[in-house]
Amino acid sequence: MAHQLQEINRRIDQDTKGFLEECDAQYAQKVSAAVDTVLNNLSNSPIVLLSGPSGSGKTTTALKIEEELLRRGVASHTISMDNYFKTLDKKTAPRTQDGLIDYESPLCMDMTLLNDHFAKLSQGEPIVVPKFEFARQMRNDHAGTPLRLGKNEIAIFEGIHALNDDCAGRNPQATCLYISARSDVLEGDVLRFKGTWMRLTRRAVRDYNFRGTDVSETLEMWANVRRGEKLYISPFKHRANYIFDSSLPYEVSVMKYYAIPLLEAVPQENPRRQELFDLIRGFVPFHPIDPALVPPASLIREFIGGGTYDYN
Repeated sequence: MAHQLQEINRRIDQDTKGFLEECDAQYAQKVSAAVDTVLNNLSNSPIVLLSGPSGSGKTTTALKIEEELLRRGVASHTISMDNYFKTLDKKTAPRTQDGLIDYESPLCMDMTLLNDHFAKLSQGEPIVVPKFEFARQMRNDHAGTPLRLGKNEIAIFEGIHALNDDCAGRNPQATCLYISARSDVLEGDVLRFKGTWMRLTRRAVRDYNFRGTDVSETLEMWANVRRGEKLYISPFKHRANYIFDSSLPYEVSVMKYYAIPLLEAVPQENPRRQELFDLIRGFVPFHPIDPALVPPASLIREFIGGGTYDYN
């Protein structure tokens, strides 16, 4: 679905706070519908697999699902599939056509261990969820977290490869969810802001604020991220029992506060400078929203900070 620029600006001018609350309430309804799907399948499997491309809001959505399940009296545990990355051997690591290590490839994941853990959790057996240390680019199994599901408890595994053949394909009983920021913003029939631009903006702002990555580096990685999405993520969304659109109508107006200064600071000689100008122009017609008005539980707090949830 597409949002209309004129309606967004009208709602901002009329009642900004009410507009934000309404958008967040609509997203809460999507979470509630996903939880209905999860609970309807619980007798078949306690495993939930949540996939989606970079910048989709998988982590916040998984935590919101966990919150809604608890509200309904069902305990759950969210596990990042990033912890199942292998410690890569550069000699055998998957490579792109350019010869670089393909960090987007599912071959970087320890699918054997994941599937073993799915089976054990489904049978009520204990596991130790590993810990991947990104600073050292290695998995530390000694720093893992013990987990055992009680009766009617649920494990939510979130990651870009959750619906892959070697994951969801080998666990057909699991509940499969897919999330992406899918909505464009139009002015009449004219495209003003692409859904993919929103995901890029989310990632650029988050990586700059919390991962020490400047926008130039994010842009440099983005082409490979998009290549990985088309190869390894999007082709499997048909497996989803429920699909989220994580676009929030108000977020471009919030994100322009963060994104425009970051984008304008990218050096003139950057080869993606024209792409940046297109993105900067995309923000211009949106009326601004003060980020202080964004509720702490909003999905976009995952990218701008100051939110309710702990992402560590």
